[in-house]
Amino acid sequence: MAVQRNRDRQGADRRYNDDGDNVVNLGKHIRLLAHIQLMPALENGEETTLVGGQAVMEGVMMRAPHSYCTAVRKPNGEIVTEQYPIHRMSEKYSLFKLPILRGLGLLGQAMTLGVKALKFSANAALDEGTNEKPKEITSKMMAANLAISLIGFIFLYKFIPLFLATSLGHAVPSLSSRLAVNLTDGVIRMVMFFTFLFLLSLLPDMRRVFQYHGAEHKVVFNFESGKPVNVENAQKFTTFHPRCGTSFLFVVLGIAMITYALLPIDGFWMKFVARIALLPVIAGVSYEVIRFAARRQGTLMSVLTQPGLWLQRITTKPPDDSQAAVAIHALEGAMALEAKQGGELVIA
Repeated sequence: MAVQRNRDRQGADRRYNDDGDNVVNLGKHIRLLAHIQLMPALENGEETTLVGGQAVMEGVMMRAPHSYCTAVRKPNGEIVTEQYPIHRMSEKYSLFKLPILRGLGLLGQAMTLGVKALKFSANAALDEGTNEKPKEITSKMMAANLAISLIGFIFLYKFIPLFLATSLGHAVPSLSSRLAVNLTDGVIRMVMFFTFLFLLSLLPDMRRVFQYHGAEHKVVFNFESGKPVNVENAQKFTTFHPRCGTSFLFVVLGIAMITYALLPIDGFWMKFVARIALLPVIAGVSYEVIRFAARRQGTLMSVLTQPGLWLQRITTKPPDDSQAAVAIHALEGAMALEAKQGGELVIA
């Protein structure tokens, strides 16, 4: 009987541990999905600058022209890094030197690096250094999360706004014209996006991501100022950066609204397909607009980036010193690898 009770207890313990593991894994994947959705907003930098970066789980990825480094603080306080050399898309393929396409190449590479950095950070942030390590997120798991995230993006920001705008057009005659439906669709999309960001900012885990986002911005500002990069100097700078992906996404939303409003297309499903097909074009045009404005500092750049700077009040939060230290660690790793490759540490 005693043996049977021990076996029953061991079986119950295994079931309890399995249930706990399932809850942890579910939470991990939910955090990943939310983070993947936010990746474009957490990006910072463009091909014409020396450094940029991205907030990841409990860390920061910093990118130099030909290298990148992801630094993550594990639960035990240890900082671990992953760094690799990279090549600009325009250097590998001359096609990506052309307008529109250069933006797509840059964004595609940024998303690819972002996914790698996110995978590394997710595994490192959940490794408490005990004998029993948590199940690692594999490449297949990341691919599944990306697929789910993409489907969710299309459903939330393409299907639902158009469906609501079309339904409203049927109910309100004054909003039934092609232009009115398309503009209403754009307004609904913006409201949904802003609401999504705000709700995420209320979650403790995502607030920490936004703090690391702020740390990344402060360290980039510190580096660009020419002053020695350290925690004390970095903390003197603002968390609002004009090259932030949040600002870029605001421009994307605006250009998408204008583009969709001018499409000579009727019919719900034709409009829906057009919105998906035009995504790469809108992203490429948005990059060109930001690039043009950046080269003509002043009123135009201010007008384009100001709404994004306002929105960064949600997507960036003041970091503590330990978070700023992680961002500096990532920058130093990227720059050290850049120097090893013989890269010139100058603005391109």
